[in-house]
Amino acid sequence: MKLIEMTWPEVEEFAQTTVALWPLAATEQHGPHLSVSTDEAILTRLCQRVEEKAPNDVVLCPTLPFGSSHHHLSFSGTMSLPADILTTVVVELVKSLVSGGFRRIVLLNGHGGNITPARQALSLLSHELDARVAPNIALATYWELAGRAFCGEPPMESPALSHACEYETSLMLHLFPERVHLERARRSKRPARNGYIAWEDDEPYRGVTLFKKTEYLSSNGSSGEPQLATPAKGEFLYQQATDAVSQFVAQFKTWPLMNDLRGQDTPS
Repeated sequence: MKLIEMTWPEVEEFAQTTVALWPLAATEQHGPHLSVSTDEAILTRLCQRVEEKAPNDVVLCPTLPFGSSHHHLSFSGTMSLPADILTTVVVELVKSLVSGGFRRIVLLNGHGGNITPARQALSLLSHELDARVAPNIALATYWELAGRAFCGEPPMESPALSHACEYETSLMLHLFPERVHLERARRSKRPARNGYIAWEDDEPYRGVTLFKKTEYLSSNGSSGEPQLATPAKGEFLYQQATDAVSQFVAQFKTWPLMNDLRGQDTPS
């Protein structure tokens, strides 16, 4: 079911027995070869497929097309919300879903910059709602759910998804080839390796973070190896991602709502 096609009595009827699936995306530059709609386009199509596979279990909410993308603002076409504003937007719109009766809500993320603000939103929502209704609200990122498929498993050739890379370019070639200019794709100039910071996929994570805007990390706004992308790789990634998200949503729907456990110690 799609929220935008339902009347309010229909939403009220199904809210407590379904999972509200809300895609969190972004509108931002994706190198010289992909449209600024890349994150929104991939995530929306993926969520539509998840809803198609389980229409009686999922209420698909409209995609939020704007995310936390200030690190891309030096490249034209990026439209960004400050992190604190994005957190507030997520809090208020999730509260609207809870007010409408939903008790199981999945925020499915399609942009790395959204992860920290969305996690902060979940913390604030738990603080405000747990004592009243204690809904299950989960944040998941599609490429993390899909695991090894987005970490170098064949047929992929580069070791991990980054940005406007082999992975995202392949997905766009499969789903929206008219928005891809593969002849413009090339490896960008990047900072020298230093043994501690994983600017992209060139170092294992060692607990060190140094944040820089995109223009300090990439000469053309892209990352990874976009020139390796193919439609066949995109079809593989799309299937792996939709299967992984569908499996998670199906399991999430069965999770019981959680209770306050104070004073309920297991007898010794």
